[in-house]
Amino acid sequence: MSPRTVTARSSTATAAAATEAGFPFRLEDVRARSAALGEPAWLLERRLQAWAATERLPFPTVKDEAWRRTDLHAMPRPSLALGSGGPQAIDRELLQPLAGELHGALLALTPGQEPVREGGRDLARRDVIFTDWATAVREHPEILERWLGKAVADDEGLFAALAASLASDGVVVHVPAGVRVAQPLHSVLWAPGSGRAFFSRVLVVVEEGASVTFVHETASPTEAAGHALHAGIVELVVGAGAQLTFVELQTWGQHVWNITHERSTVARDGKLDWIFGAVGSQVTKNFSELSLAGQGATGRMSGFYFADGIQHLDHDTQQNHLAPSTTSDLLFKGALVDRSRSVWQGMIYVAPGAQKTDGYQANRNLLLSTQARADSIPGLEILADDVRCTHGATVGQLEEEPIYYLMSRGLPRKEAERIVIDGFFSPIMERIPYEGVRARFLRMIEAKLE
Repeated sequence: MSPRTVTARSSTATAAAATEAGFPFRLEDVRARSAALGEPAWLLERRLQAWAATERLPFPTVKDEAWRRTDLHAMPRPSLALGSGGPQAIDRELLQPLAGELHGALLALTPGQEPVREGGRDLARRDVIFTDWATAVREHPEILERWLGKAVADDEGLFAALAASLASDGVVVHVPAGVRVAQPLHSVLWAPGSGRAFFSRVLVVVEEGASVTFVHETASPTEAAGHALHAGIVELVVGAGAQLTFVELQTWGQHVWNITHERSTVARDGKLDWIFGAVGSQVTKNFSELSLAGQGATGRMSGFYFADGIQHLDHDTQQNHLAPSTTSDLLFKGALVDRSRSVWQGMIYVAPGAQKTDGYQANRNLLLSTQARADSIPGLEILADDVRCTHGATVGQLEEEPIYYLMSRGLPRKEAERIVIDGFFSPIMERIPYEGVRARFLRMIEAKLE
């Protein structure tokens, strides 16, 4: 794993350690979770090392550059307890195919309950692994031992360390070399309830020359009272000449504090298409990093977000060009209503010797309320001299001219505004190859506008 290259934006903070910050979790919880899963000694030791990191890593504050625009002081840490999810049944809409007419396989996870599986009988015949964390521990520990932590270090930050030490829910995907999975894989983490802390891990490994499409969603209903915490780690490993399309949706209830550390590594001539959509949570802080580690590697990141109420969505992205002739393309677009706020911090890093780099990043924001706010901070750090890197950021309101034009053709103002908003998001929709995902995003827009 390459270290975070821009030290000023590191997710590590400079305040009191986790155990001094009011979290009620204890070392006994770590041992109990490992024992309940029947984990081998090496995996328990890994958890214990991650727990040790929580005792030395500081709690983030606004004095830290990476957290300057996201304040966690109001997080009700002492009231958060480990445990199972609430009694609400999973929303059936979340189980519908999004990246095709049929699932290759479906995995639905609810903390404290047995996972629900559908399809995927042919995957085992091709040695493809698509399973929950507990099953991976029992049946595929060699995959975990080889790949766990290769993309995201367990001590990357306080919340990564908490997830690494306490996660009991997760998804493991492993596609062997040369295997091409035609039908999409789909997983959902459904975690209802308040007063709970949920920790999850996602590990996806696509070996040399293999390919797969994987859809993963984290979700819960909004609770009328109380708060919840989700801290997660997502690791994506794309081998030489391999292809991964990763669709990630975040629809947490608006009582959830959501903090995730996510990184992909792409080897020589590998390709990653990372599609991200976020409309949920009370507060989200998401570190998403694309590391192009092999010559000819390509990565594309397409992000959609829509906030309302007092939601606060903070996406911190980094595109690392670590080898020659690599290409990255990032476009994040978001809209905000009411008193919501978004933050996007982006960085393109080009390592010494990474010549012929082609990097692009853009963030566009649409404010639909005078009280909404969007902060957009692009950045470049280039240590090679034969590159093409561009970036851009915009924040604006609805333009009256196209609205007036549509109204002059007989449309009511609300419908005219809706058409202009759809047009704003059109460049993102055009980058998404799946009609189901596009339709889901459009329903999200409609729900926010209502």
